[in-house]
Amino acid sequence: MLQIKDILWGFLYIACAVAIQVQVTPTHREISVGESKFFLCEVVGDAKDIDWFAPNGEKILPNNPNIQVSRNDETTSTLTIYHADVDHAGIYKCVAKNGDKEAQATVQVKIFQKITFKNVPSPQEFNEGDDADIVCDVVGSPVPFIIWKHKGARIQPNKDVRYNIMENGHLLIRGIKKIDEGAYNCEARVMETGEINFKMINVIVNVLPTIRARQSEVNGTADMGGSILLACDADGYPEPIVTWAHNNVILESGDKYSLTEDGSELVIKDVIKVDEGDYTCIARNKAGEMSQEVSLNVFVQAKITYLNNQTATEFDDEVTLTCEASGDPTPSISWSFQNRMFSEGEQSHDGNIVVRSHARVSSLHLKNVDFTYAGEYLCTASNSIGQDNQPVYLEVRYAPKILGVVAVYTWEGNPANISCGVEAHPGASVTWFRDGLQVPSVNTSNVKIYSTQSSSSLEVSPESQSDFGSYNCTATNEMGTESKEFILIQAEVPSSPEIQRLEPFSSSAVLEFDEPVSFGGVPIIKYRLQWRSDGQDWTGRDYDATEDLTEFTIGGLTPDTNYEVKMSAINGKGEGESSAVVKFKTGPIREPSTPKLEALVQNQGNALKVNWMMQDDGGSPINHYLVRYKAKHVSDWKPEIRMPRSSEYVVLSGLDWNTEYEIRIVAVNQKGKSEPGILSFRTATEPTTMPGASGSGLSTGAIVGILIVVFFVLLLAVDVTCYFLNKCGVLMCIAINFCGKAGPGAKSKDIEEGKAAFTKDESKEPIVEVRTEEEPTQNQEGVGPTEPNETTPLTEPDGKTKDDIKTEDNNTAAEVKTVPNEAPQTNGNESKA
Repeated sequence: MLQIKDILWGFLYIACAVAIQVQVTPTHREISVGESKFFLCEVVGDAKDIDWFAPNGEKILPNNPNIQVSRNDETTSTLTIYHADVDHAGIYKCVAKNGDKEAQATVQVKIFQKITFKNVPSPQEFNEGDDADIVCDVVGSPVPFIIWKHKGARIQPNKDVRYNIMENGHLLIRGIKKIDEGAYNCEARVMETGEINFKMINVIVNVLPTIRARQSEVNGTADMGGSILLACDADGYPEPIVTWAHNNVILESGDKYSLTEDGSELVIKDVIKVDEGDYTCIARNKAGEMSQEVSLNVFVQAKITYLNNQTATEFDDEVTLTCEASGDPTPSISWSFQNRMFSEGEQSHDGNIVVRSHARVSSLHLKNVDFTYAGEYLCTASNSIGQDNQPVYLEVRYAPKILGVVAVYTWEGNPANISCGVEAHPGASVTWFRDGLQVPSVNTSNVKIYSTQSSSSLEVSPESQSDFGSYNCTATNEMGTESKEFILIQAEVPSSPEIQRLEPFSSSAVLEFDEPVSFGGVPIIKYRLQWRSDGQDWTGRDYDATEDLTEFTIGGLTPDTNYEVKMSAINGKGEGESSAVVKFKTGPIREPSTPKLEALVQNQGNALKVNWMMQDDGGSPINHYLVRYKAKHVSDWKPEIRMPRSSEYVVLSGLDWNTEYEIRIVAVNQKGKSEPGILSFRTATEPTTMPGASGSGLSTGAIVGILIVVFFVLLLAVDVTCYFLNKCGVLMCIAINFCGKAGPGAKSKDIEEGKAAFTKDESKEPIVEVRTEEEPTQNQEGVGPTEPNETTPLTEPDGKTKDDIKTEDNNTAAEVKTVPNEAPQTNGNESKA
């Protein structure tokens, strides 16, 4: 019994005998890039040829290396794809032929490729302002699409026109900026497979350098051994490299130039004029380069380059001194001679001195040359940078010229020098003549010659009237001879001076005089002043003559007495006649004249030393001085201070700071008080710190602590001493005062009259402490009158000078100090201290 299968095969066989059938297994396949796959083509029927065709329609030949075709047997053929590539994708066709019979079958091959980044460089650098094409080449099958992200946010070109994602997937940024720098994410996606991959690209934006010179123009001075700094500052990214160029030559550090590490500062050493010009500061980085010009102006201090000494003969028509100088700016040139300045143009009314200047040359023309033109001329070249001075010497050859005083006075026995000053060039020889005969001769011993380079002196010691008369000085050099007569004249005694005014006082008189009309040919060396009272011998004294001596003060006179006075002048020859006698009468005893006061602020600033000077004691000796003072802003005077007669100053201490004071000092004699000498002054401002405190290193607290310790140590020492001396220490005395008990050895408080120097006062006025030796008891009528201060020492009636007389007064000046918060001194009229 026939099976159905057999029946079907039978029909198939019959059909095949009629046509060819082809089948490819499998009919479609997906292949990853790089994989290898094969496909089987089965033919039903009698097929003579079995061929494979590529997707492009071309027949696949056996020699194709990547796609191979092999005939297995009469009915099958195999297509093998090695290392598949995306280009291998497509529909492959298997065709079987037998004569005019043909059949075919196909297989669809799909090639899938994973996302692959083929060209994604990082970092990618661009210049600021450029259109940046950020490269990200991605391959895949199916073709992926690209998403760009920056700083975590997706770039959307439709919202920012600066961005554009191009067809090749690159990101284009128009006019990229420094703020666009950073990491960019290139992300590839395949929708069909859901595959995703990305690459991070670091984008760097280089910024073209900017450069600025700190000074576009720099000035320097040449030939001073100094240096000049040229500097420029550059910015950019990456950090630019700075170089310098001068005259198209790149400068490098060395003996002439010094560059800082970053090149921003260029130091030019030992600047000279050729260093002047433009220097280029160049900044370079990956983005390019920029440059800036810095101009260096090199100024040259004026310097004299040519100066030549000249020689001329007196009475020549002209001599020219030439001075050349260099410098930048062009220097001006001037001349000077013996403190006289010469500039451009004529320098004298007679036109004998003319200065002409051109550019850097100046000429000093001297016409009608005179011997006085000889000497050192100073050429000065100056500009705004500095100046140069150099001397040039003009030598003038001239015949001797004799100078000197023609008349010389002397007297017999007194040597006199007749000086013959000679100016000559070359130097001259000098000869002396008397009555045509050369002196000194062998027969003369009273004439001597003393010579120097510029003068000759004839010393004559007159022995008789015949030695007076004319002496001839003759000087000779190669240029000529000059003679001059000198006269030696017998000197005379001076004429009498004239007393012009005499002003008497009680015990002195002031005399003013005119000097003699004739000095007798020689200087007055002394004046002799003589005076006497009625019936008494003349008393006198000689005074050295000085240029400003015009008056004398006669002291030690008796009040209310008639006197007469005369005076004479004395020169080397002798004493001249006396002046006419002038009579006067001294005044009666009266009050002293007003003391003249002078103040000197002491170092501490709130103390004052007041000096006084008496002009006239009124004919009676000064008993004492009374000193009063007060601050001007108050009405009450400080307690009056009594100073001894010998006092010449008082020191006021402990005054208020920055306060104006008024002082009044009165002189007192037996007749009464003088008018007060008045003085005003202001004390200094109180200093904020103790003197020397700045460098002591001790704080105020430390100083106070030291003072407290010292105080207690002193207190303890005094207490012990008092105990051994008086059987009562200081501490016990304090206890007695507070507890009312008497201690052992206590003494009464009797104070002897005349010994109390101070009284206790509850007021807060400063204490005035008077320190002086005890004044001697003075008999007002028994001592001689006190002399007024004079410009010259006076002669006493007994012929002794004032310097020879010792006063009974103690010459020790009193010193008065004010001490705050203590009792003031009692009035001098109330105390015998």
